[in-house]
Amino acid sequence: MKRFLSRSNSLMSFIQPNLTLIRDQIAKVKSEKLVRLVAVSKTKPHSYIEAAYEAGQHVFGENYINELHEKSHALEHLTDIKWHFIGNLQKKNCPKLTQCKNLAVVETVDSEKVAKALNNGWKKNGNGELLSVFVQINTSREEQKAGCMPEETTNLADFINSDCDALALKRCNDHWSFWLRLEQRD
Repeated sequence: MKRFLSRSNSLMSFIQPNLTLIRDQIAKVKSEKLVRLVAVSKTKPHSYIEAAYEAGQHVFGENYINELHEKSHALEHLTDIKWHFIGNLQKKNCPKLTQCKNLAVVETVDSEKVAKALNNGWKKNGNGELLSVFVQINTSREEQKAGCMPEETTNLADFINSDCDALALKRCNDHWSFWLRLEQRD
C-alpha cells in the first residue's frame, strides 16, 4: 500500500490539475450537473484509475470488453466507481459485458439483436437495477462507423422501451461529425 501511495502522489500531481482544468472548462459552458465527464481509461493501468478516483473522478469509460471486465473486477473496492462501455458492441460479447462490476451505462447499442442480448445478460448477471443504455446513431452514414441509421432510431428506441425490461434508454449518441458540421455553420 505504501508503494501505491508514493506512486499515487506523483500521479495525483499530474492527474489532479488536469481534472481541475477540465472541470473548470465544463463549468464555463454549462452547469456540471448537466455534463458528466467520462474519463476514458483505455490502456491505462489500475494505478492511474485509482489516482483519478482519489482526485474525485468516479466515472470511467472503456472501449474493450476484456479490459473493462478485468479492470472492473480488480477495482471493485472503489465503491462509487461507475463504468461506461463506449466501444463497438456485438451480440456475442454481451454476456461478458454484463458480468462487469459497477457497469452503469452502455453507450453503443445499435441494433435490436444487441439490445436483446444485453437485456438477457443483464437479467442474469446484473445488480437488480436497470442498466442505462444509449442508442448509437450513425448520422454521417459512413460505412466504417458503427451505429444504426437515423431512420432506424425510433424503432430501436421503441424496441428497447417495450421489449427490454432490464434496460433504461437514456439518450441517443451520434458520431462527432454531426456536431462538427453544426459548429462549422455557426
